[in-house]
Amino acid sequence: MVVPIQEMNAQSQQHGKVDFNISCNEQVQDDFNHALALMHHMMYEQARDRFNKVAEQDTGCAMAQWGIAMSYIHPLWGQRPSDADFEAGSKALAKAKEMENLNDREMAYINAVEPFFENWEATSYGDQLVVFEEGYRTLHEQYPDDEDAAAFYALGHLATAPPDDESLSHQQKAGAMLEELHEQHPEHPGLFHYIIHAYDNPKLAERAVDVARAYDKVAPDVPHALHMPSHIFVRQGIWADVINWNKRSAETALRQSSEDEISMHYVHALDYLTYAHLQRGEDKKAKEVAQKTIEVRNLQDHLGSAYAVAAAQARYNLEREEWDKAAQIDLQSPNTFSLEKYPVAQSMIYFTRGIGAARSGDLDEARKAVDSLNNLYQKLKEKEKSYWAVLTDAQRKAVESWMIFEQGDQEEALTLMKEAADTEDSVDKHPITPGHILPARELLGDMLLKMDRPEEALTAYEKSLEISANRFRSLYGAGRAAELAGNRNKAKEHYKALVATASPEEVERPMFKKVRNFLATN
Repeated sequence: MVVPIQEMNAQSQQHGKVDFNISCNEQVQDDFNHALALMHHMMYEQARDRFNKVAEQDTGCAMAQWGIAMSYIHPLWGQRPSDADFEAGSKALAKAKEMENLNDREMAYINAVEPFFENWEATSYGDQLVVFEEGYRTLHEQYPDDEDAAAFYALGHLATAPPDDESLSHQQKAGAMLEELHEQHPEHPGLFHYIIHAYDNPKLAERAVDVARAYDKVAPDVPHALHMPSHIFVRQGIWADVINWNKRSAETALRQSSEDEISMHYVHALDYLTYAHLQRGEDKKAKEVAQKTIEVRNLQDHLGSAYAVAAAQARYNLEREEWDKAAQIDLQSPNTFSLEKYPVAQSMIYFTRGIGAARSGDLDEARKAVDSLNNLYQKLKEKEKSYWAVLTDAQRKAVESWMIFEQGDQEEALTLMKEAADTEDSVDKHPITPGHILPARELLGDMLLKMDRPEEALTAYEKSLEISANRFRSLYGAGRAAELAGNRNKAKEHYKALVATASPEEVERPMFKKVRNFLATN
């Protein structure tokens, strides 16, 4: 377990302002508020340590047990609690209900979360998140002026958002409610945090810019709070801000980790940092950061850790179009846990291998990767991880499409590549990642360019940019497609955007020389 955040004076409010009155010993009130603030920041292990401290100081504090139970629930992280977590949470709630002197509000909080833990062995995680949302909706209706009840209801509403809902109805409803609360409680950490999650989408990101830039003012020493603003900056392709915020987050997470275990928040920030450096063409810096994820030997065993380690390894060669090297990426995690536990991380590795092998002409290895992706797709469906199954489906289609293309059937390959792009675009990116390893719509543009269909390629790249703003490869692809289509003005537009996005003095990729030559003569 990650050790608690370094001891700080709870009165200093270095984590935002939470004012949750409990019917426990007055001496534990500040520690309880501190723990609840950490939970709103999604620093769940640290929050649990604080709630346990409260429980030790006041053995009759029911709300400390509620907090311990809540710390096992991570609604937006896509990872179901383990059996041990369910048992521990259930035990904590049972303790809470046995305690005396509970007031009505406290019992309502316990009742709100209890259904999540009921019959957990026979209930799907999706259904559990639904009852989590319903429990806090009921609580919010009982106590409409309780900002924490409203914040948890909004969090639950975000967790149950349909991944294919293009109207983003859950996000907009939750965001509107949270913004109104934020005006009334401008230092509450959960309102900052959940507003960013609500608007973590290309269509809505602009609404969260002010909140994102202010988050560190209430939580200057919380790793996840220092990371979260970059969710909005990634959506807008503001890479300098993504880099600055994640550097701070990674440094803080590392400093606050113990010698026994490095927090997943450290490598989570490093993955975002790697991605941003690659989009600026700062490949040497990206490689250095990615290497750090591999060097961690005592990394927290968590989906977020596994994803970040796999992604940071995969991105570098793919973004640089080093297809032969991408085909050789190692499946074995260099860290202390196995990627075998995490099909989501494995799928990225096999996708990287498959695309690299197919695009470098090694069709036998590409076929092996597709077979592995097929198996992972079935596993994810069986585990009711529908979101990740959709993305794995897109990955296997993309690899197979490029295999067919290399075999000479370009039209069949194009049809399948379009299916892959449509499949991937049917769901938004997950908060765990700054962006897909290599967007399928971008790969579609690559294929169309190879087929000498630049007008269609331009459309594909521009559509990819609508989802993933200021991606280096998409900007270059769009400029190149426009150039080949004879649309010099459009080519200049995308090439200038690429130059403005990149760090020209550091870019070594051959394609960038073509951009400079074009702009110098046009």
